Amino acid sequence: MNILAVNGSPKGENSVTLQTIYYLEKLFPDHNFEVLHAGQRIKALEKDFTNAEDALNKADLIIFTYPVYTFIAPYQLHRFIELIKEKGIDLENKFCTQLSTSKHFYDITAHKYIEENAKDLKMKYIKGLSADMEDLLNEKGRKEARDFFRYINFSIENNLYESSNSFDCDFTPKAVTVFENNAEKEGDVVIITNCEENDLQLKNMIARFQNKLNRKSRIVNIREYQFKGGCLGCFNCAVSGKCIYKDGFDEFLRNEIQKGEAMVYAYTIKDHSMGASFKLYDDRQFCNGHRTVTMGMPVGYLVSGKLSAEQNLKMIMEARANVGSNFLAGIASDEFDPDAEIDNLALNLGYAIENRYVPPQNFLGVGGMKIFRDLIWLMQGMMKADHKFYKKHGQYDFPQKQRGRMMAMYLVGAMLSNDKIKSKMGNKMNEGMLMPYKKELSKLNRK
Repeated sequence: MNILAVNGSPKGENSVTLQTIYYLEKLFPDHNFEVLHAGQRIKALEKDFTNAEDALNKADLIIFTYPVYTFIAPYQLHRFIELIKEKGIDLENKFCTQLSTSKHFYDITAHKYIEENAKDLKMKYIKGLSADMEDLLNEKGRKEARDFFRYINFSIENNLYESSNSFDCDFTPKAVTVFENNAEKEGDVVIITNCEENDLQLKNMIARFQNKLNRKSRIVNIREYQFKGGCLGCFNCAVSGKCIYKDGFDEFLRNEIQKGEAMVYAYTIKDHSMGASFKLYDDRQFCNGHRTVTMGMPVGYLVSGKLSAEQNLKMIMEARANVGSNFLAGIASDEFDPDAEIDNLALNLGYAIENRYVPPQNFLGVGGMKIFRDLIWLMQGMMKADHKFYKKHGQYDFPQKQRGRMMAMYLVGAMLSNDKIKSKMGNKMNEGMLMPYKKELSKLNRK
């Protein structure tokens, strides 16, 4: 086969992910491997896509290869996929898969994003490989890479691939009613958007939200910011928090956005995401490392598009809020009843600001933060800013620190292992578990 690895890493040849492709190339010399450095060369590809088009057309199998950045693929690969669609490149019935490396922090949403776009292009998608960054350095990881490629060969030989599960893409947004509200307001709610000049629907959604909200708000359109480029994954910010780019975005982010009392994101769905321009903004926020610097701030979303068909995108929005310990005040779309949804979001956000409402994390947040906790603990020598933040905020909540609880569980386990003691205990086990709860309830009775 002619195999094209579309390398979405901005590091080009220095990509950790790409080394797995080179490993497979050496093991399977009967195939012809070619690498397209889409991530590193995205600016050039925006000007001239000819060589990329030729490589895509020649390929029998396309492997999207990338590190996972902030829940999805890097901005550069986002933009590459946009270019494929904008230029109408015909990839119908070509086989494709993906290979990512990460610490498994929301690799599932990244893989789903690539899968959904491959199916948009009517490609024959085969499930990809989500590897740890260090998997190629151990035999287990190398075996998984070999097994993955053999499975890809088997699937192609037998014409096996994921069903398209296509949905009706026709969508007509419901009209939004805009009204005037000149009342004096206090506060500082930041509305972050990538709204284009001709996107009147999204502008109306933002306008209604601003007028309904009982707090003062301002709009930051990230399309107007002069970004020098997307995140390079260079870790220059690991110690100081300063980005290697000299475009001032790190200071702009901290002073103009993160000092607000709440954040609302407003966008039109594009390619099953918030669009490449928003992904550029998200990736550049890595100047904050893995630090949840906006914890406690309520967030909300104004979304134009067929949101009911975007389950993966909805998970990303919920997970981002949960990982960051932000109350998700709502996601208002223009699919069914935008006026009511926008009004409810405004009311909910206002309540959260005034009452400092921060609910506990669920699995999406707890699970994600445990991955970060363990990662930063191991990398504390390099990720110094993250390590300092995690120590200050008690995020090193390792279970082995709870020695008293562990000893108590040993005692309970010993008792349950003895049949005589167990029979005498009867229902006292449950009663014992409820004692501290009853103690708390009794305090209310005394009041």
